[in-house]
Amino acid sequence: MNRRDAVIALLTLGAAPLSTLGQEAPRPARIGILSFLSASLVAPVGSDPFRAALRDLGFVEGRNVQIEFRYADGDNDRLSGLAAELVALNVDVIVSYATGVSAARRATATIPIVMTSFGDPIAAGFAASLARPGGNVTGLTFFGAEIMAKRVEILKEVYPSMARVGVLLLRDNSANGLVLEAMRVTAKALRVEVHPFEVRGPAEFEMAFSAWADKKIQGLIVHDHAQFVVNCDAIAALAAKRRLPSIGPLELPASGGLMGYGVDFPDTWRRAAVFVNKILKGAKPRDLPIERATQFLYILNLKTAKALGVTIPQSVLVRADRVIE
Repeated sequence: MNRRDAVIALLTLGAAPLSTLGQEAPRPARIGILSFLSASLVAPVGSDPFRAALRDLGFVEGRNVQIEFRYADGDNDRLSGLAAELVALNVDVIVSYATGVSAARRATATIPIVMTSFGDPIAAGFAASLARPGGNVTGLTFFGAEIMAKRVEILKEVYPSMARVGVLLLRDNSANGLVLEAMRVTAKALRVEVHPFEVRGPAEFEMAFSAWADKKIQGLIVHDHAQFVVNCDAIAALAAKRRLPSIGPLELPASGGLMGYGVDFPDTWRRAAVFVNKILKGAKPRDLPIERATQFLYILNLKTAKALGVTIPQSVLVRADRVIE
């Protein structure tokens, strides 16, 4: 090697630390997203805000992070198999919500799981406490019981003469007991009777509405279970047929229901990216306190209100984050 070639070689060596010479670039972090809903439904309110938040934290897809998506397209029975696929891929962390969290937890007790939203992880056995989860699950909770109780309050404010309200719940949901307990406390103070009906799925919706008709139900409150979110059109149509003012998930008024009140899910997905960032940098989910959602939205469908003959008080109207006209 002549002097010129030797200088070029030394300059080339100086372009990278000697400790990295001959080593392969580190593999991108692998994140699994497990969703009960379809890609088109979850993207605007979930995965898109999550990916944007990851970019803000320095994660670029295709460069230092790879995201594996698994969508159940509204079929709860597919979640377990999809969760197993993510475990087989040996992802670094799984991000999910609602029943997806349960499926992921059944599939692995070692891979970190970040909840974007879940009713009560302590009651479900995923966490010892919010401050010290103690297992492989952390993230965000919204305590659905409190939201359902708030829906009783809002519906009564909009429809003051309401004395009996029907509550649509999914059968065998572990959260039902806590939900009804919280609702009944609020309802009693407002002099409202709560009449729950638990269904296995959409095939039993008509049965629930028929039972409520016999009990002269005057309003409807829908739980946030994913089975109801993907079937808001059917629920809203039945409520309209029975002329029932309704409140439920944020998707309900867009389908023709009267009102939606709940968690600002894009915000929880953005917060989930912060948890993922910490885990990828070495934090253990057992040590990351579970956060309670702090951002909530209220959506009102004035077209439905007019069809039902319900006059929305100005005090309620000004609180709406979105009004559908």
